[in-house]
Amino acid sequence: MKVFLGIGSGPGMGIATAERFAKEGFKIILASRNAENTGKLVAELNSKGYQAEAKVVDASDANQVAALIAAVKNQEGNIDVLHYNAANLRQATIASQANDTFNSDLAVNIGGALSAIKAVVPLMTEAKSGSILLTGGGFALYPSPDYLSLSIGKAGIRALTLGLFENLKEQNIHIATVTVATFVNPGSKESHDVAEQFWTLHAQPAGQWTAEAMYPAS
Repeated sequence: MKVFLGIGSGPGMGIATAERFAKEGFKIILASRNAENTGKLVAELNSKGYQAEAKVVDASDANQVAALIAAVKNQEGNIDVLHYNAANLRQATIASQANDTFNSDLAVNIGGALSAIKAVVPLMTEAKSGSILLTGGGFALYPSPDYLSLSIGKAGIRALTLGLFENLKEQNIHIATVTVATFVNPGSKESHDVAEQFWTLHAQPAGQWTAEAMYPAS
């Protein structure tokens, strides 16, 4: 069974994307800092007949991220799809936000994605296949002074994707992002639309890979 690992999965795009892959026969592993919330999401998937389990990880801690990916590899034998969805959605200006929270936000919003990619790429290179899917945001294109740490994080997600796309493609690894330029509520049409975008990116034939999808389409 193919394995989907979601880091930073929540009740919106995270669970919607996980369920979209579960419908295609993937085993789902969801990980976040909040064991209770992740457990509820996994129970929701299990109740629908899907195979899913929960793990705990602090996405801002590179060692924890690496340990999570190693544990999943040892348990399942492979990670076919990595979905990085973690983000601190803090509303704060540069004047109102303390330096320590700014740095901790960036550790989640972009640092965790980098750590996850560094840990999973050797596994996917060995398997000669894999998809790395990153949840991007419209703030990457139109940064907001009221969501500055999130804007910088989403700009980093986009740069990471575009910067690694060609190199990873040579290793038969597809890295891609959905740049989500709207607010998405749990269980909404938008959350399922974004999930479908992620599935479409993953399912693209090797010769037709793209690095980015926009939602809503521009």
